[in-house]
Amino acid sequence: MTKRVVLAYSGGLDTSVAIGWIAEETGAEVIAVAADVGQGGEDLETIRKRALDCGAAEAVVADVRQEFTEQYCLPAVQANALYMDRYPLVSALSRPLIVKHLVDAAKQHGASTVAHGCTGKGNDQVRFEVGIGALAPDLEVIAPVRDFAWTREKAIAYAEQRDLPIDVTKSSPFSVDQNVFGRAVETGFLEDLWNAPTKDVYSYTSDPSLNAGKPDEVVISFERGVPVAIDGTPVTVLEAIEQLNKRAGEHGVGRLDMVEDRLVGIKSREVYEAPGAIALITAHQELEAVTVERDLARFKRQVEQRWGELVYDGLWFSPLKYALDDFIASTQQHVTGDIRMVLHGGSATVNGRRSAQSLYDFNLATYDEGDSFDQSQAKGFVHLWGLPSKIAARRDQA
Repeated sequence: MTKRVVLAYSGGLDTSVAIGWIAEETGAEVIAVAADVGQGGEDLETIRKRALDCGAAEAVVADVRQEFTEQYCLPAVQANALYMDRYPLVSALSRPLIVKHLVDAAKQHGASTVAHGCTGKGNDQVRFEVGIGALAPDLEVIAPVRDFAWTREKAIAYAEQRDLPIDVTKSSPFSVDQNVFGRAVETGFLEDLWNAPTKDVYSYTSDPSLNAGKPDEVVISFERGVPVAIDGTPVTVLEAIEQLNKRAGEHGVGRLDMVEDRLVGIKSREVYEAPGAIALITAHQELEAVTVERDLARFKRQVEQRWGELVYDGLWFSPLKYALDDFIASTQQHVTGDIRMVLHGGSATVNGRRSAQSLYDFNLATYDEGDSFDQSQAKGFVHLWGLPSKIAARRDQA
């Protein structure tokens, strides 16, 4: 039986070169697998043909945008997931989906090995390999760039020697990873922490000052934690993200410039653009503030942080992540209603909330006529609430 290797294929230089290199080094047929997670650029058929022209025995391409947004991005929105309280897990969310399709392809084509193009300094090697190990423990993994010091110069030389159908002259000063949920930019002059991002770093967002005189007010509707309408028009999760990418992006919403803690132990400067993600998470957080009971909301915030760390750290398929999924899903029962926000000057600012599931009681909250809160009960409550501290203070001051 012919040995086969399934390769996570992007269509770029490194993975195109990897097709022939893996075949030569291992004697195996290479099955290239590419997924459209909303990254834009070339169409899937172009990528499929390039893989075949570079020597792949077969090329599998799939439009997984709907699956990505509904099964990966939506849980992140419901978890209000922001790694280090800022990063909406743009790249981290796409990796387990790609892993799933790699494993499916390996099973379908009888492959014993999966290959990826990650380096040894980043998080993605962990996300790919830990994910593969969780779904298919018997599969082997190879990483040419990491394991064999495959540099860009070597890749270009290899492509030129074999006349591979790929442009080896195109070079970006940055390393970019993007999908429909956002865009991540690193390396180049950004590695000097003092250098400010220039306008060519950005693609999903406009300069926040460009539309300063034209704020955009938008109403986002949720049902049980799922965005279902924009300004009253029904949308899928994919459509909600795409529309908010455009509208929030026009006002510079979702720009992040941060130094983050990578899983491998180093700090890395990253510039992110995630206009739709930030707008949706902001709206969802505000609706939860209205509809989720206090103690449940407090505990959920702890769960959200841990959930985000697990996903960032490549543990999407771990037992703890699955258990936290169930908890977060249970908290969404009453998260139904509308959030109105203004997109302007780089910010998504909520200025209106309404929900039939609201826990906000006007008559309890008001200080005007109609106040139904019995303030006479507060004195005894305050006394009992502070009693343990008072007793301890007497002891310590004796």
